[in-house]
Amino acid sequence: MIAAVSGEVISRRGDHVVIDAAGVGYRLAVSAETLRTVPAVGERVSLHAHLIPRDDALALYGFATEDERELFLALISVSGVGPKVAMAVLSGGSTGELLRALASGDAKRFQAVPGIGKRTAERIIVELREKIAGELDEGVAPVAGEGGAREEAREGLIGLGYTPLEAERLLGSASGESAEELVAAALRNARAAA
Repeated sequence: MIAAVSGEVISRRGDHVVIDAAGVGYRLAVSAETLRTVPAVGERVSLHAHLIPRDDALALYGFATEDERELFLALISVSGVGPKVAMAVLSGGSTGELLRALASGDAKRFQAVPGIGKRTAERIIVELREKIAGELDEGVAPVAGEGGAREEAREGLIGLGYTPLEAERLLGSASGESAEELVAAALRNARAAA
């Protein structure tokens, strides 16, 4: 089993990276969250990994943290959630944010992910809520400004015409105390990205 890959970054794409480890180029599928931590081409990186053998290929998945890999493994243990959908879930926010969404039963957060409908989102919450409760107790601190204000801001952005996934992405780097501040920061991020 391949548990980690360290080496020089050869290629960075939207959904994967290629790392040269001792002369062998390993292609690892990564979430958007992990991709943010991967340095530029030519730099060295170390990623946690998980190998999934299939009939037609060996699929290697890379993670910036051990916690992200553990959440990936928990997600693929849920009936109806495969590796691609699990990576899409991980791309929707930090591990801490996703764990809090599970703990609070925020099915809408998971329904915003392409490939996850209402039933699958509810199944994820039912099957994983108990498993992750211990991890939240072990030190995943709440993010300032999250909870009611963040949910209100998310709904506000959806009301402005953004899809739930776009709203989540815009709020990912937004900071503020109130829903209004979060929406303003998210809209500034959207203008800066345009």
